Amino acid sequence: MRTLDDLIAEGVSGRRVLVRADLNVPLDGETITDDGRVRAALPTLRKLAGAGAKVIVTAHLGRPKGEPDPKFSLAPVAARLGELLGTAVPLAADLVGPGARSVVDALGDGQVALLENVRFDARETSKDEKERAELAGELAALAGDAGAFVSDGFGVVHRKQASVFDVARVLPAYTGGLVLAELEVLRTLTEEPARPYVVVLGGAKVSDKLGVIANLLTKVDRLLIGGGMAYTFLKAQGHEVGKSLLQADQLEQVSGFLAEADKRGVELVLPVDVLAATEFAADAEHEAVDATAIPADRQGLDIGPKTRELFAGKLADAATIFWNGPMGVFEFDAFAGGTRAVAEAIARGDGFSVVGGGDSAAAVRQLGLPEDGFSHISTGGGASLEYLEGKQLPGVSVLEEGK
Repeated sequence: MRTLDDLIAEGVSGRRVLVRADLNVPLDGETITDDGRVRAALPTLRKLAGAGAKVIVTAHLGRPKGEPDPKFSLAPVAARLGELLGTAVPLAADLVGPGARSVVDALGDGQVALLENVRFDARETSKDEKERAELAGELAALAGDAGAFVSDGFGVVHRKQASVFDVARVLPAYTGGLVLAELEVLRTLTEEPARPYVVVLGGAKVSDKLGVIANLLTKVDRLLIGGGMAYTFLKAQGHEVGKSLLQADQLEQVSGFLAEADKRGVELVLPVDVLAATEFAADAEHEAVDATAIPADRQGLDIGPKTRELFAGKLADAATIFWNGPMGVFEFDAFAGGTRAVAEAIARGDGFSVVGGGDSAAAVRQLGLPEDGFSHISTGGGASLEYLEGKQLPGVSVLEEGK
């Protein structure tokens, strides 16, 4: 596939370059609470601007219903992007309408502008290929006849959407540095990982990770399971889990995973104790109890101290680690200890360690942990999981085809 460096070598001075970035950041009102994805987009934008390109950035925020919604405006992102780039980044009033054309026409060489939320247009996520192609054509028109497209939003490359997939079939398409780096890391995890290879999975629902668990059981040496999904595994072993999160419809599938792990000699490690709370609340009364003896009127909201020590021990000799999903409700201070303990254990190791985006990356930053303690922090949880599941990523496949 052609890369950003190839495009720069061709020459971009004075040319319009459309960049699909992933700027889907968490907001508290209009305040960005984690700007990690904005910062991850900077190297590609700086490289293009430094080479004299007129940079047009398109991105989404949240899940608007295919029409403009003020609470999903990219205005806070444009402001933060401008602060980080050290120059004003104008935000178009729309996506492909008069506002967008006006902002793009005003761009000088080396300047950057941001289009309004691409998901304000229902065609972006349409299942109808003609509708997506129509929007892709309008986005491409903003770049003009000499334009180019750079795909640098790794967090969306698993989506077959207009600004990710279809536009790469209209404009000459290039792979951005962020996407290249993410793919290189994922190949390291899947092709010939150094061993022992340990994967830590958490998060709320086991159903979100069925495919990746099935595939990882053929590749890893140890699989540590925490978070809300652990209670379905414990139930499948015959233990009562009280009011803890349980996906009863997944018990048969999970029992199959347990049997498969045993058959393949994969060490599947579950919590031995949990913090059992009276309710789902930041100030809920709670105590550490054995994972096999969760009271009927309580729910597990974090792994307990014995499990933290157990998991740390299982990570200590790992040569390769992939972690996706928190160990508990890390947003509540009382139930953040398990996630912190696992993150710190990973950071202490000498192996190649990857934080698989999403809530895991957010937890690293929210808990104030040094990011340089990990080899790589992904910007795309969903994309990472689908790659590890063995799926084709449409936004990558189209780049490999090359227009």
